[in-house]
This record gives sequence, C-alpha cells and structure tokens, in this order.
Amino acid sequence: MSKVSLTTQNRLIISGLILSTILIVAIAIFAIFNIQKKLNEGYQNFGKIVSKVLAIECSELALDTNKQELYSTLKSHADTMVETHSDIVFIEFRDAHGKLIYKTDNKPKDFQKTPNIIVSSPMISKDNKNSGSVTVGLSGSIINQISSTTRASLLFVFTVAWLVFAFVILINTYLITRELRILQKGVQKISKGEFGYKIREQEVSSEVKELFNAFNNMSNRLHLYEEQNIEQLTLEKNKLEAILMSIANGVVVCDNNDNVVLINNHARKLLELDENQMLNNKIQQYIDTEGNYCFRDKIEEFKDTPIEEMENKPLEFNIQVDKRVIKSIISPMFTTRNKDYVGYIIVLIDMTKEAEMDAMRSTFISNVSHELRTPVTVLRSYIDTLYNYGNEFDYDTQKEFIGTINQEIIRLNRMVNDILDFSRMEANAQMEKSLNSIYEVVDDCVNQVQPLTKEHNLKITVDKQDGIPEFLFNFDGIERALTNLLSNAIKYSPGNGEIHVSLKSLNDNVEITVSDQGCGIAPEHQKKIFDRFYRVENNIHTIKGTGLGLHLVKQTIEKYHNGKVFVHSEVNKGSTFGFTLPIKVTDNINKALV
Repeated sequence: MSKVSLTTQNRLIISGLILSTILIVAIAIFAIFNIQKKLNEGYQNFGKIVSKVLAIECSELALDTNKQELYSTLKSHADTMVETHSDIVFIEFRDAHGKLIYKTDNKPKDFQKTPNIIVSSPMISKDNKNSGSVTVGLSGSIINQISSTTRASLLFVFTVAWLVFAFVILINTYLITRELRILQKGVQKISKGEFGYKIREQEVSSEVKELFNAFNNMSNRLHLYEEQNIEQLTLEKNKLEAILMSIANGVVVCDNNDNVVLINNHARKLLELDENQMLNNKIQQYIDTEGNYCFRDKIEEFKDTPIEEMENKPLEFNIQVDKRVIKSIISPMFTTRNKDYVGYIIVLIDMTKEAEMDAMRSTFISNVSHELRTPVTVLRSYIDTLYNYGNEFDYDTQKEFIGTINQEIIRLNRMVNDILDFSRMEANAQMEKSLNSIYEVVDDCVNQVQPLTKEHNLKITVDKQDGIPEFLFNFDGIERALTNLLSNAIKYSPGNGEIHVSLKSLNDNVEITVSDQGCGIAPEHQKKIFDRFYRVENNIHTIKGTGLGLHLVKQTIEKYHNGKVFVHSEVNKGSTFGFTLPIKVTDNINKALV
C-alpha cells in the first residue's frame, strides 16, 4: 500500500479547518451556557413573583375569614391557578405556625410533574402581621423548551457558519492549485522538448498572469534558440554517426537511461541484429545465442562503479555470440562544456581467433605439463637403469622392472587417449549417435575390466533391469565413460573387495551406477570431482592419474547426450558414481532404421 504524502499547503489548510472548528465549537458552547444561565435566573425570578403575588392576595383573604371559609377560598384559588398554568406543579399554604392549611394535589397521575424550582414567600398583611406562607412548585418545562430551541438554533447557525468558512477555504485553495497545475503542465511540456508552448489561460489573478507571461516569453525564446541551433546540431550529429558507422569495431551508444540510441553496422553484425532491432530499447534486454542476458550484470557493475574510476579504467569483459568471442569495453560519455554524464559507449571487438589460439595453447601446455611428465620420467629412469645395469640384475628384478615399465606405458597410453578425447571435445567435435542396446555396453565394459579385477582380487556383480529398449547414443563414448568409472572403482577398492554395477530404468531415463568399497570422498571434494584436472590429493587418495577421466565422463554424458552425472560418497564407506541418459525412441526413427 502506497503512503499518501501531504504538501505544506494541504497541512496548513487542514490545520486551519481544525482550529476554526475548535474555535466555533468553543464559542457555541460558551453562548449556550450563558443563555441557559440567564434563562434559569429569569425563571427563578418568575417563580418568586408568582409566590409573592399569591402571598399578597391570600394574606388579605385570611384576615376577615374563618378557618372553614379560608380553606375553601385558598383551595379554590390554588386549584384554579394550577389548572390554568401548566408550569405550576403545586401550591402549598401554611399558617403562621408552619401548619399545613392546604396543598394542591388533585391532578390525574398521568399529568403529575416533578417540580424543578420551589419558591416560598410569607403572607404578610398591611399591618405587617405574618399570617403564614405560600410555596409554589414549578416544573420548568417552559424553560426546557426554550433552552432546547435556543441550543438547536445556535448549533444550526454555527454549523452553517463553519460550512461557509470551509467552503470558502476550499474554493480559494482550488483556484490557487488550478493555476499551479496550469503552470506545471507548461513546465512538463518544456521538459519534453516542446519549446514554444504557451499558456493561454486568462482568468487568473494579476500576479499569476505576470508569471504566465514570463513563462510564455521563456518558452518562445527557447523555441527560437532551438530553431537557430537545430541545423548545426544535426550536422554535427550526422558527422558523428558517419564516423561511428565507419569504425572497424562494433560501437553501441546508450543514453543515461540505458536506451540504445546508435549502433553501427559492425556491431549489428557481431550481435546478429537486424537494422533497427535494438534502437530505443534497453541494452540489458539483448539476449545472446545461448539465451543469456550477457550485458545485464556488467551494466549494473558499471553503474555501481564511480564514474571517475570508469573514466580512467573502462570496464572490460567478454561475451559469446554464435561461437564468437567478443571483447566488450564500456566507457562513460560526458558533455563537452559542463562534463555532465549523458550515457556510455560499448565498443565490441571480435576476439574469436585470439581466443581459439589461447585455448589451443593453454590446452597443449596443460596436457603436456600435467599428464606426460610423470610417466615419461619413470620410463626413462627404469629403461636407463636396465640399459646400463641390466646384466647385474637377476631374472625376478628384471621382470619387476619390465612390469613397472609396462604399467607406465599403459598409463601413458591412457593419458594420451584422455588428452586426445579431451582435445576433441574441447574442439566441439560431434559424436554420431545410433540406435544401440545399453545392455551390450554394460556387458562389454565388465568383460574388459575382468582381468584387472582378478589382478586386484576383486569381485564384480552386475544387476540389470529387464525391458529397457534400444535408444540413440554414441556407443564408443558411453563405453569409454562406463569403463572409466569401472577403472576408478578398481583402483580405489581394497583387496578382496566387491564392485557392484547397476542398470535400471528411471522414468524416461536409464540409470547406470558403479559402487565400490573404497576410501570414499569428502563432501567438500564431491562438487569439484568432475572438473578438469581436479584430483583429491591427500593421505587417502594417493593413486596417480590424469585428472581428466571424470571430466571426460561428464562431458560425454551431459554435453553430448543431455544426461546427468552424479556421485554419492562417504569417507571410509565407499563411493557410488553414476549417470543417467534420456531414452528417446520415436516411431520415425524406428521406421528409418527398418
């Protein structure tokens, strides 16, 4: 959920409305309180007047009448007043000794009211003789009605006043923001390059009108400046494009928003693009022949690096497009006058031939230095010893020397074969696939290593699942891969050990595993065991080898057969190497082979 931010103007408007509301409410409460107080005081005085009038009238009546006539007279007079005045609840008469003479109490129960104001006055005759007292009880219904009407009227008046005040503020705010929005629209037009745009709104205040006129004048001047310089800028742009187009290397020009604004012909050829394929699109969207966004990460790295550092040392990296290695150099661009950053240039250089030469040179040196030195040294030493001192050795010693020489020749032959296979795979040589039986491959490989198992006193068992159909694969390649796994299992298995070979169908794949009871491989080495020339050199793994065998297995299975190699191993508990191959047999292939 996005947060709504209030401007300073909005906060001032809201604060003004809140303060005005509090002020109006306070004034209304104060006015109602004072009016209610005055009404209560007036009503209290009204009760006093009523009681005094009754006291004066009744004191004259009580002078010349006996008790019986007095009771009747007071009763008649009091009942008449209570019945004719709805606000009088009761009238009570008492003599000079405080004894009750009469109290009105003859209204029906439904009409009885509770007195809110009780006023008492003494009955004093003309000769200042006290003949008793009169007490009047008033309900206050009239004053309540007046108070309610007064409160409602005041609240209505103050509410209307607040609404008018708020409406005036909102209208004034709308008019001000409307003028600002008109000016904002004009500024946006100018920022987009629409020089000469004019604000034609006239119904504004004089101060804002002057601002609009100043804006129109500025826009007109920018338009004239643009017209005067457009021809020169176009000429310079055409010159720059002509130079870039004629450069032998590829050139891609991007603005500071990563949009491609210019790309020369050689760059289109290197990147395999049509004429306008990448123009006005972000360079990060380019995908090479492998389906990778080859520029995305490097552009982010370029942006994360300080401009000053990139200016002194441009970012260099290689990309691969359709088997071509292209060296890319990213350099920032600046304006001539103010040195403002405006984008960057990517220079593309075809380095395919150089990369191929480097790869061939590296492969040759690596193969010779790592794989041939040891067996050649051993052979030379043993042959030299036999040549010079062979007559001094007995038959068993000579046989031992010749056996060692034979093992080193076998090892040297295996190294040469590995190097040849590696070179062929690195050169992307194709492996022809045909419809073959995987059972035949397993049987051939097991038979080939039987002499080695007897020599090391090992037992080999084979578990083959039935029903696996023939499918497309390179027979020799898979045979070499499986033989390599079996040879490794024999080399690392202890005497009198057992090697287990398993062949089974797994969904749409066939899985072959070779398990031994050898020393095992630590987890930190298992992830790299299939890398080129990687060997586990420690107190456990002391057997010599090329370091290419498992790498060739991985290349054969994954690169040429779209399979998967794997290893499961635990130190001192043995290892299981294996691979899976997809089974792809279609009716069309079967028909073609019939």
